[in-house]
Amino acid sequence: MIIVKTEEEILKMKAAGEILADVHKEIKRIIRPGITTMDIDRFVEQYLEQRGAIPEQKGYHGYPYATCASVNDEVCHGFPSEKPLNEGDIVTIDMVVNLDGWLADSAWSYGVGKVSEDAQKLLDVTKKSLYIGIEKAQVGNRIGDISAAIQAFVEENGFSVVRDFVGHGIGKSMHEDPQVPHYGTAGRGARLVEGMVLTIEPMINIGSWKIKVDDNKWTARTLDGKLSTQYEHTLAITKDGPMILTDQGEELE
Repeated sequence: MIIVKTEEEILKMKAAGEILADVHKEIKRIIRPGITTMDIDRFVEQYLEQRGAIPEQKGYHGYPYATCASVNDEVCHGFPSEKPLNEGDIVTIDMVVNLDGWLADSAWSYGVGKVSEDAQKLLDVTKKSLYIGIEKAQVGNRIGDISAAIQAFVEENGFSVVRDFVGHGIGKSMHEDPQVPHYGTAGRGARLVEGMVLTIEPMINIGSWKIKVDDNKWTARTLDGKLSTQYEHTLAITKDGPMILTDQGEELE
């Protein structure tokens, strides 16, 4: 069942989203060779506590950390570690913020120092695909319009779209209906109506879209060992177009 939010509820989610956006801007400031993803995780948990917010995914089905930190070939749900990041690594930090019971979800990928040309293209295409999907999040469109636009752009650029993980509705629960695939056919799926709140979160691989899951039962990585990146926003469907609740101040590109 799709839960439509009121304007007041969306504003509560936007308040959570503003904290989450601020966290990502701080991560961008501190990330560098030598820092560990556990350093980042501890920073995030402390930052959220100072802002009166809670890291929602900590404890979710037993997940032990405030963030997911996925490095290089890790697609998602990577565990933070004490291993220092190296020049040229790429890392995705994904988190869900709970503020007064309302949630916001956003992942962002970062290059560590100077990255390779291929890695930079992957970062750029993945981010652009997110905003292309957001542009399709209009009242009257369907979920498939978002999915098809992302897939077409990504594949035109020679990359692949992960099939195993999708975007989703969100509100007081982390995962609500509808699911939002990042591949598919335009004109299909649930119709978008005012008050729906969704995540769009394309995970894009340099090689094959196929993945495998580590023995920890959480961390997904590319089957071929090639790089993967992800960008994610939470957004509300409004009569005036999509409202990005986790906006970091970037314009639609």
